[in-house]
Amino acid sequence: MTQPDEDADLHRFTRVERWVHWSTGGLTIACILTAAILYNGSLAVLVGNRHVVELVHVYCGYALPIPLIVGFASASYRADLRRLNRFLPDDWRWLRSKTTRLSGAGVGKFNAGQKLNAALSAGSILVFLGTGTVMFFPEWTRLAWRTGATFVHDWFAIAFGLLVVGHLAYALNDRYAMRGMLTGFVPQWWAVREHVEWAQEEAPQSK
Repeated sequence: MTQPDEDADLHRFTRVERWVHWSTGGLTIACILTAAILYNGSLAVLVGNRHVVELVHVYCGYALPIPLIVGFASASYRADLRRLNRFLPDDWRWLRSKTTRLSGAGVGKFNAGQKLNAALSAGSILVFLGTGTVMFFPEWTRLAWRTGATFVHDWFAIAFGLLVVGHLAYALNDRYAMRGMLTGFVPQWWAVREHVEWAQEEAPQSK
């Protein structure tokens, strides 16, 4: 590939994709904060209005899939979902080799870590919806189901919270990746370093 232009930008995310990301992120943070209040006695006493907090948690939880579904109206969003859903041999090499991770070799628009994060997040949302429904409508199911749903919901919440913290840590540690999600554009040199195959695909279109 030719030497990247230091001043050139590549279009990474459309407005719809950024809206889906930030809407889902906002709802996720709301769910995490309200869950922390509901499960921590000190916070619950400090905030008060437990019933209101519970309703905000439930409504935000049920709203989580809405941005993801609305995004299907965008062709670019659907294309990115196909990319995220395709785990290639290069992705396994990326996971196994620190040198490959640092060089961005074989990486398309999303690296293996981003693909795993997307898969785990989507799976967690489905689990939360199912277990949360059982918990919120106790008259629909037997006691054993409600007990199991509460157990799964709580432990998945802890694991998902750690996943979100990790995602935020990586995002805040890379201002160019953050810029891509804020403005839709990233420097071409950064794309070559982190997502070289995607940069090669996009560079001719950006000239």
